[in-house]
Amino acid sequence: MILQKPLDREEQPSLFLKLIAVDGGTPQRSGTHFDREITPEYNITVTASDSGSPPLSSTTILNLKISDVNDNAPLFDKSAYSAYVIENNSPGTSIFTVRALDTDWNQNAKISYMVEDTQVSGNPVSSYVSINSETGVIHAVRSFDYEQMKSLHLVVKAQDGGSPPLGSNVTVNILIQDQNDNAPQVLYPVQSGGSLVAEMVPRSADVGYLVTKVVAVDVDSGQNAWLSYKLQKATDRALFEVGLQNGEIRTIRQVTDKDAVKQKVTVIVEDNGQPSRSATVNVNVAVADSFPEVLSEFTDFTHKKEYNDNLTFFLVLALAVVSFLFITCVVVIISVKIYRWRESRLYYHSSLPVIPYYPPRYSDTLGSGTLPHVYNYDVCRTTDSRQSDCKFGRTGSQNILIMDPSFTGTMQRIQSEKSILDEPDSPLEVSQRTQSKV
Repeated sequence: MILQKPLDREEQPSLFLKLIAVDGGTPQRSGTHFDREITPEYNITVTASDSGSPPLSSTTILNLKISDVNDNAPLFDKSAYSAYVIENNSPGTSIFTVRALDTDWNQNAKISYMVEDTQVSGNPVSSYVSINSETGVIHAVRSFDYEQMKSLHLVVKAQDGGSPPLGSNVTVNILIQDQNDNAPQVLYPVQSGGSLVAEMVPRSADVGYLVTKVVAVDVDSGQNAWLSYKLQKATDRALFEVGLQNGEIRTIRQVTDKDAVKQKVTVIVEDNGQPSRSATVNVNVAVADSFPEVLSEFTDFTHKKEYNDNLTFFLVLALAVVSFLFITCVVVIISVKIYRWRESRLYYHSSLPVIPYYPPRYSDTLGSGTLPHVYNYDVCRTTDSRQSDCKFGRTGSQNILIMDPSFTGTMQRIQSEKSILDEPDSPLEVSQRTQSKV
């Protein structure tokens, strides 16, 4: 309670104030500070009484609220966090959520999250993860690869909205979990394409003779890297076996003289992942007692293989060339056929107008033959016709070309204008009709 002015006993000798009770917490002693986070408000009961007889009094309750100041930083619920993410994840995948609390009130308790700018393998941490400033959810920015990065350490900061702002940090360890995404790699025997490497087994080898050992590794971890070896196929399956765990190739019976010199064993190496991945390795084994025998056998084998490879290549090349020539000939023949067919169609079904041609009519008047008669020939042609028709006409006084054998080189042309005009198919009449139409 706050008094507006000092009390004067001479003016008001009978007025006394008495603090009866304080509700809401322990009354503060002189020299101490209020803590809103401990006691946010107080209810104070004040009684005023006089000195009369009997004394009279009245009571009132004062509600005292403590205002907030930003005196508390956000606190995470754990001192450190551990999160897990499987490799080959999709970018944007949610990894983990951090959470902090601030005991202040209103704006002083509003928290925002951020990732401290640090370097991871020479790259900024922001290229790997991001965080939602309001919810504290951590997302993956890229796809992780366990074989390149097995863990990621970052520092997350929580900051309130007070003035000045207060904050706190926490370490988040992101552990990348392995996925069976790598097949086993065979280290020995080395698979060389150019040279032929063979393991030598003497014919005196006994049961359990160690031929060679297949060595393989898997870059995955855990059970994804547990390898097992199995015999996939062999020239003589009754002669060799492979250790399931160690990859050792041993003989399971006595080697005899009847066994072939050239033996081939194929071993498959599988991991224990789900689904499992595998790799195969071919082991050439020479059953012989001396190197010259092995050298002669495998040299012939190599030459034969090279010869077969070359023969196959040339056969394929010849087949391709013959097929190309055959297809080219077929295309050319079909094109010629189609061209001729279209040409004939255009030739027979032309839409050009028929322009008749009437040459002068000639008459043979030679009387040296057995038929001393006069014949007239009408020759008609059209622009799109492939045939010519010869029409025999009757004799008469028409346009006649008379050739007299006694006068070589002399021609008389007897024209009859009347006969020409009377002739329906004469060139003069045709020309006149053409001019009239024009």
